[in-house]
Amino acid sequence: MPNYWLGPTLEEVQVWLRSAPDWVRAGFVLNVEAVNARLGRVLVVEDDPGIATQLVRGLTRAGYETGSVTTGKAALDWPVPDVVLLDLGLPDIDGIEVCRRLRQSCDAAIIIVTARGEEADRVLALDEGADDYLIKPFGLQELLARIRAVLRRSRQPAGQVLQHGPLTVDLRTHKVTVAGNQIAVTPKEFAILECLASDPGRVVSRQEMLERAWDEHWYGPTKVLDVHMAALRKKLGDPGLIETVYGHGFRLADQGSLA
Repeated sequence: MPNYWLGPTLEEVQVWLRSAPDWVRAGFVLNVEAVNARLGRVLVVEDDPGIATQLVRGLTRAGYETGSVTTGKAALDWPVPDVVLLDLGLPDIDGIEVCRRLRQSCDAAIIIVTARGEEADRVLALDEGADDYLIKPFGLQELLARIRAVLRRSRQPAGQVLQHGPLTVDLRTHKVTVAGNQIAVTPKEFAILECLASDPGRVVSRQEMLERAWDEHWYGPTKVLDVHMAALRKKLGDPGLIETVYGHGFRLADQGSLA
């Protein structure tokens, strides 16, 4: 298909708008910067200039407002974006430490993009607050799908309080309490509890929980769910609060058994 049939890219429109006279720009109800800001702001943290350039170009063409830095310190000093694409092999601070600090300081969705494919690396990154993990090399369309997925989860309307027996899950404040005592949980642990507490009597399959708490395109090991589940049960103080239905999945225990 000839390129002119597809029309100008977002980059080309952006350049044209910036160079056009004021009377021309005034005819646009929304400029490209406003559209990009509405779609989402993405920060690329990548020290390889070739990879960084490709990512920025692809994300900009897809409509995202995109910035790029090469060090962990610069990433931590950057204004909070909607999504962080974080390489683990940075020259100054290890990517896992950057992930940990970002999760402590902001609510940005964090997608690890790295050549490290070992299960231990994935589990560690997810435990430290990463929302997704993508191994290089990968296709742009898969990356865009994962960005859309983490943005959907982060932009879901909140305000409902889920309660089951002694367990309370506040979707607005992201606070979890058991018998009135607040429990500190990671983003993934909160997502697991939200999944279970949304329909306490139903058995939630492992696959559904991975897709809802991680990503609908999750291809990683399912053992990561067991790691988070074990940590969550320990924090809740009652291992029986979350029941394992062997061969099917998990559910919250009946309220009668919690009394």
